[in-house]
Amino acid sequence: MQNASVFDLMAVSGHQNLFFCNDPLVGLKAIVAIHDTTLGPAIGGVRMLPYESEEEAIEDALRLSKAITYKSSLAGLNLGGGCAVIIGNNRTEKTEILMRRFGKFVAGLNGNFIASIDVGTTQKDLEYIHAETDYVAGLPTSMNGGGDTTVFAARGVFYGIKASIKELYGDDSLAGRKIAVQGVGSVGEQLVSMLRAENARVYVSDMTEERKMKVAAKYKAEPIQYATSYELDVDVYAPCALGGTVNPDTVPKMRCKIIAGSANNQLKDEERTIQLLKEHNILYTPDFLINSGALISCYSELEGYGTDRTESLIRNIYSATRHVLQTSREEGITTFEAARQLAERRINDMTKLRR
Repeated sequence: MQNASVFDLMAVSGHQNLFFCNDPLVGLKAIVAIHDTTLGPAIGGVRMLPYESEEEAIEDALRLSKAITYKSSLAGLNLGGGCAVIIGNNRTEKTEILMRRFGKFVAGLNGNFIASIDVGTTQKDLEYIHAETDYVAGLPTSMNGGGDTTVFAARGVFYGIKASIKELYGDDSLAGRKIAVQGVGSVGEQLVSMLRAENARVYVSDMTEERKMKVAAKYKAEPIQYATSYELDVDVYAPCALGGTVNPDTVPKMRCKIIAGSANNQLKDEERTIQLLKEHNILYTPDFLINSGALISCYSELEGYGTDRTESLIRNIYSATRHVLQTSREEGITTFEAARQLAERRINDMTKLRR
């Protein structure tokens, strides 16, 4: 962000609003980015991380909120894209008063932003936020919420993987297919469970060695090194940890056929990386296409839908993925461009309807 102002960055990415909250009394430094509210109020996770700079935090909020806009559009939801970031160490600096003060910040946005879980926050944190505002989604079932969203997030990625396998091999059976899951936190572990249930051969890695070995043993998966997990000769590389692992440095070393995972913002240096994926004949299934299960769960909670309706919406990720891959093939464009165009088309259509 060296040569660009915040307004320049917002203009380039099409953001509507960027809100800041600084409360030294409780130690809160928070940012809420709202990308687009054409389809409905912006929703987004609350991410708490010890960012190295305020610029890094702003860039993260802008990037993530735009991805949510596309996720919502492709999933057919009536929600816009938003994101909240709190600058701080979520293990040592997070307190009840900090999260409740953030809740008052969200309340002051008058329904333009709905808070949910992201990296560094939990359902307990949502309870604290909810004490100060009703604009929260992803609450526990004991509070009439949708409960744990990780299983829904994993199921969406699972359907995305099956659709990608169908595109490449002609059928969507996962039996015997080799899949490397990088990052076996809550979502990653759920995904491993689903893949193993269909007799896929699964390789697992994680930054925490103990967790990797525990998940590998539990599901009879094969443990591999985290740092080089993308180099394995597999059918699918599923990044489920931090973003940016698909980049100009890693793509030339990749031997996978498909990239499909739950990590947000998997591509670093998007334009160049997309070109490299094309050159190396790797099918990339955009994260904002298949990682919408948690968002769908939150939407169902807000709309008062039951589990059957939630499952139906998540199952539709399979059809949406097939449509994107087909559009990419027929129009001779990348899967990233096909997904982006379809997302923006729905937003533009709804703009006409509003007018």
